[in-house]
Amino acid sequence: MFCPKCGSILRPKDKGGKKVLYCSCGFSKSPEGEDTTQIKETVTGAKKIEVVENLEVHPKVKILCDKCGNKIAYYWTQQTRGADEPETRFFKCTKCSHTWREYA
Repeated sequence: MFCPKCGSILRPKDKGGKKVLYCSCGFSKSPEGEDTTQIKETVTGAKKIEVVENLEVHPKVKILCDKCGNKIAYYWTQQTRGADEPETRFFKCTKCSHTWREYA
């Protein structure tokens, strides 16, 4: 329903237990005798994802893990400070998954 005065959409409002349609310009009208439609949304449960295999895509490098003594780790770089600063190198042990960083 649209306001006959200004053309805006009429909004429903509960006024003293009685429903009315109103507009910001001041127009209001009773919805009695009008066709109404009620919209309901049903939400179903979300699908759950189970990780079967942890797949690493980062390259490997020979470096000593301080936690377990393993000598191979995955590595990647990321810009963690200002653009004029060098990137930070991150390492993740292939054996115990211990993660650490190295600043240049």
